Amino acid sequence: MSVQNITYWQALNRALDAEMAADEAVFILGEDVGLYGGTYRVTEGLQAKYGDRRVLDTPISEGSFTGLGVGAALVGMRPVVEIMTVNFALLALDAIINMAAKIPFMSGGQFHMPLTIRMPGGVAHQLAAQHSQRLEHTLMNVAGLRIVVPATPQDAYWQLRQAIRADDCVIVLEHELLNFEQGPVDESAAPPPPHRAIVRRNGRDLTIITYSRMVKPTLTAAAQLAASGIDAEVIDLRSLSPIDWPTCVASLRRTGRLLIVEEDSRFAGAGAEIAASLTELCFSSLRAAPVRLAALDLPTPYNKRLEELSIPQPADIAAAARALIGANPEENAA
Repeated sequence: MSVQNITYWQALNRALDAEMAADEAVFILGEDVGLYGGTYRVTEGLQAKYGDRRVLDTPISEGSFTGLGVGAALVGMRPVVEIMTVNFALLALDAIINMAAKIPFMSGGQFHMPLTIRMPGGVAHQLAAQHSQRLEHTLMNVAGLRIVVPATPQDAYWQLRQAIRADDCVIVLEHELLNFEQGPVDESAAPPPPHRAIVRRNGRDLTIITYSRMVKPTLTAAAQLAASGIDAEVIDLRSLSPIDWPTCVASLRRTGRLLIVEEDSRFAGAGAEIAASLTELCFSSLRAAPVRLAALDLPTPYNKRLEELSIPQPADIAAAARALIGANPEENAA
């Protein structure tokens, strides 16, 4: 199949379609996933194709239908739970943390948990504090969960299919503003491992590690930096649990400088773990202390301008990189 330029939501839709066609144990459940086709159209057309026994519209009860997904996974099905927005996942944390993440361990491996949970989220357009949350920090702290954060349509396609095929509980964190971003998707290409990071831009002066929607503004900032003689390497983590440390370490040992860019809050966020672990792994290679650039530690404002100011923008990323590397990258590289 030739490479096609499609949107992020279409890539997710095709991934679901492919896995449902390949395995009758795969089914979808969630709010408005059937007749309506999903809040972001991700399940569009699937109920008409596979029927209402495999694409189930549920009541507004995240704890209940996520728990149903756990039970279905225990008896050999491969459920894909759509939680309409990550903000509503707070109502399902008992099923996710106490059941999905722990049953395989507590059963001594007798029970697998082939459960995929999709959660769109992040700071979108003026959805205010209760609908703009990022829960990476909460989910990363839970042993037994795998977390992928696709930033492109190609990764959305690959990583969702891999999640559905996995025998572990996989959280797919999708950013709401990525859903209508377009990009090339090759459905026949061999995918990389789901938790392997990808170097999106090679560079020599500093390493910038990011994920999800922050990949795009980081690449924009890297292009701005290149115009002023600063060569930034940009790593898209693609996964937050586990994290591909070898790729990050190899880059940081070459550049000696680390900037972490995330949309989540700075305090106790994903960037804190990345900075701490890479400092331990690469301490002797560091030329400066790692820098974290993240959202402000406050509920996301509704006001459009204040919302923009609360999360990193390309100019902020470029400024942080310049401050980290100094005015003259040639001198700092000596």
